[in-house]
Amino acid sequence: MFPDAPITSVEDLRRLAARRVPRMFYDYVDCGSWTGATYRANEQGLAAIRLRQRVGIDISRRSLSGRMLGEDVAMPVALAPTGLAGMQWADGEILAARAAERFGVPFTLSTVSVCSIEDVAAHTSRPFWFQLYLMKDRAFMERLVARAHDAGCSALVLTMDLPVQGQRHLDIKNGLSTPPRPTLRNLVNLATKPRWCLNMARTQRRTFRNIVGHVEGVSDASSLAHWVSEQFDQTLSWEHVRWLRRLWDRKLIVKGIMDPEDARAAARAGVDAIVVSNHGGRQLDGAPSSISALPAIAEAVGARTEVLFDGGVRSGQDVLKALALGAGGVLIGRAFLYGLGAMGEAGVTRCLELIRRELDLTMALCGITDTADAARALLDAPAYSEPAARLAAPV
Repeated sequence: MFPDAPITSVEDLRRLAARRVPRMFYDYVDCGSWTGATYRANEQGLAAIRLRQRVGIDISRRSLSGRMLGEDVAMPVALAPTGLAGMQWADGEILAARAAERFGVPFTLSTVSVCSIEDVAAHTSRPFWFQLYLMKDRAFMERLVARAHDAGCSALVLTMDLPVQGQRHLDIKNGLSTPPRPTLRNLVNLATKPRWCLNMARTQRRTFRNIVGHVEGVSDASSLAHWVSEQFDQTLSWEHVRWLRRLWDRKLIVKGIMDPEDARAAARAGVDAIVVSNHGGRQLDGAPSSISALPAIAEAVGARTEVLFDGGVRSGQDVLKALALGAGGVLIGRAFLYGLGAMGEAGVTRCLELIRRELDLTMALCGITDTADAARALLDAPAYSEPAARLAAPV
């Protein structure tokens, strides 16, 4: 299953995925909105941070384990909600969830996943997180929340930064659709991906199974596309978060926070955690990098709510930098999707192994033995101010 050349970085997985995944689905993952400036800024912002090398410290007993949202984790990393994971590799969400479970980190299923809540629950034993958007069809939302509850999901992740969908040029040019539209260009490209085609032919999961069959009038990909385009609710406000808080009695997370004022509003709405995120640069092109927004947001909410982070994370070093700037945990999206597209379940596992190894080695060379000790002092001449306090459990 593994290629001859050793996989030594997430970048290796990305290159392999680019060869194996049909162009329209690879581009769906590896692009940002409009010019892609914010997409690139996420990685560049993390790369610009320098680490402080330390010596003469006993680092023989290192621990990467911790807790996220009250759950024990092997390292403070979770798999982010990502649409169309099941188009990177057949049954992709199931495979990624299994890899995350074996590794000991949380997995988050997207509403616009190919595998359904019930599909993932049937193939895993560890409770996973479920992401949803505010949709105009509130009855469908309530049913979706109830299904997540019945499936044992331990946390609900409400995406706040998608009341309208950002424009992604590559998706338009590729004619993105699920399943792939049989244009000459797409058929030629599919002919170069025999492994992907064979795997996809073996599964019945090729559409948005959280939605199709659960909404009146939505029974196929065509009717689904029309329904989804009409459903994103532009009235999304903090009152809707409070409504969801009343509806969901387990952990509640809001994702897409990039401003301290919004972070304080989320805390007042009673959420258990926020995710500092610009949607991987896929929504507002021109927004700052997620890492540049993190310190001020962590300071704004203090211990009132847990702060998670995503955006541009491609290594264990990136994880440590985010922890040092105030995050209590980190979500990875593209990184695990590259692994999934490259080698399926084994690729997701390999991605997590790489990040764990990089995190462990970096901690050792920075002279710390516990991820909980990650602090601003780990960084050398950073561009960002220090958070006022490390985060504690939400009140």
